[in-house]
Amino acid sequence: MLLAIDVGNTNTVFALHDGEGFVAEWRLKTDSGRTADEYFVWLRQLMDFANIGVRAVREAICSSVAPKTVFNIKRLCETYFGCTPLFVGGPDTRLPVEVRVNAPQEVGADRIVNTVGAYKSYGPDLTVIDFGTATTFDVVGADGAYEGGVIAPGVNLSLEALHRAAARLPNIDVARPETVIGKDTLSCMRSGAYWGYVGLIEGICSRIQEERGVKMTVIATGGLSALFAKSTGTIRHVDPDLTMRGLVHIHAFNKHAFTKAAPA
Repeated sequence: MLLAIDVGNTNTVFALHDGEGFVAEWRLKTDSGRTADEYFVWLRQLMDFANIGVRAVREAICSSVAPKTVFNIKRLCETYFGCTPLFVGGPDTRLPVEVRVNAPQEVGADRIVNTVGAYKSYGPDLTVIDFGTATTFDVVGADGAYEGGVIAPGVNLSLEALHRAAARLPNIDVARPETVIGKDTLSCMRSGAYWGYVGLIEGICSRIQEERGVKMTVIATGGLSALFAKSTGTIRHVDPDLTMRGLVHIHAFNKHAFTKAAPA
């Protein structure tokens, strides 16, 4: 069984793939100070609850945008699961797509993983929106290459900044308001956050398509993707498992490449 790990800025997702599909998925808050032992105690309890033994895990792959977590993720896999994980972006990990930008080493591992997952599932000429701590727009080319994108502040990050900068404005959650025009402070803020991001989505996707000169299919992933997809026809597909599937595809590609390269 493959253990796929996606370390984001806010949350870390662990998922188990049995070769046919995902059999379990869990998440916890990203903490660069969490040790390998702490990861295992938490993960072991959840695996026991799902009736999955530790020995079922034979391989692992990780995508991390938090460099300080890498050492303990590696130690977790080696100490408790007896395998050395592949790290997306690492020198020993091959990619099934090109990273066609000025500085490939600067591209976040999650954005590459999303590119691979999206191309495998939806084909060429895509815009992938990931609603995370930041909202990213990634362009997938005709041959599946990562061809750049856009990084915008995440909606929750924007609301937090607004609350901190304006003492009289409360900290609110993200929700779809019934009307665009607010009648009090809370409804005005919710409208600005929600409909402002709908405008951001539609505007950036439109400009990407215009710049590319071809029809771009828009895929959305991340925690708030379904909420925003309800209010715009720009988003064609909502795919909450996109990143984890991308990790599985990259692992399979590396395993196949290694097998072909191995001597008879």
